[in-house]
Amino acid sequence: MLLLDEPLSNLDANLREEMRFEIRRLHDEFQITTVYVTHDQGEAMVTSDRIAVMNEGRIEQVDDPFTLYTKPKTRFVAGFVGRTNFVEAERSGDTLGFEGFSMSTRLFNGALDESDGKAKLLFSVRPQSITLCRTEPRKDAGLPAFKGSVASRAFLGEFWDYVIAPEGSSLRLRVSAPPLEIYRPNESVWLQFDPKQMAILA
Repeated sequence: MLLLDEPLSNLDANLREEMRFEIRRLHDEFQITTVYVTHDQGEAMVTSDRIAVMNEGRIEQVDDPFTLYTKPKTRFVAGFVGRTNFVEAERSGDTLGFEGFSMSTRLFNGALDESDGKAKLLFSVRPQSITLCRTEPRKDAGLPAFKGSVASRAFLGEFWDYVIAPEGSSLRLRVSAPPLEIYRPNESVWLQFDPKQMAILA
């Protein structure tokens, strides 16, 4: 068994990224069981078959990287592994009421069955799972869309990091967009959600 405790912490960014793949290659070639301790989510995602997220000495969730990122079980896991938006909803029959907008529970294809009886729900919505556009999206796509405006923005090279204020809401949603999708501060936009990428949290 190979035990690694923050092995790349003193390397510069480019070398650290190369070494992630080298460690993974060595693991695959020699089939060595490896326990890798890190606070870097990127390292964990690249090098691991399974990730255990710990909070104050307690394991919150153990899963493969894809499941951990797309279906976090708790608020801590969702916030620790990558960036996300936390949005609360109040359920009334077949309608989920968020602050400033609402959507039908039918869009979740039965994923809300396990939360039957809960009036209030908490969702994790990743910035890249929200789509921005200047005109109202076609309704026949079946995805809910809501109007908002650009509160602030930052260009990070590989993507734009936008903060969007939905119309009639005090919410501030982080949204990632490709480099060529340029929106000005205070510009009106439409946000389109994909319920399949909204994780229900315990």
